[in-house]
Amino acid sequence: MELYFPTELPEQLAFVSAGIVALIGLFTMLFPAPLLRAGGFTTGEVGAEGFGATRSTGGLYLGLGLAALALAQDFTYLMLGIGLACGAFGRLLSVFLDRGTTGRNLAVLVLQLVLAALPLGYVFGYF
Repeated sequence: MELYFPTELPEQLAFVSAGIVALIGLFTMLFPAPLLRAGGFTTGEVGAEGFGATRSTGGLYLGLGLAALALAQDFTYLMLGIGLACGAFGRLLSVFLDRGTTGRNLAVLVLQLVLAALPLGYVFGYF
């Protein structure tokens, strides 16, 4: 089985987004403590269950990204974009409801929005 790489730029953007999501998931699974610290957590207070939840979330990102890479279908790109957009919506709620207007929070929000826009833009024909 060969890995399909798209030939048109709009699909390449969606493909790259899926690859970035898969890499984020892989790093989250392998290195949860540095990522938790980058997210503002004190890892000395995080127990095994917290690390397990973090690795599990990383596995979800990894699986979703790899599925979109392997299948390279509009539906998988749609699911990737919707999942990332929902995550961005949750972060946006945090900005307003939790007084989370920090540079780190806003930077990750922008990253999530861009990663969601690439596959959604491809699927809906905006690129």
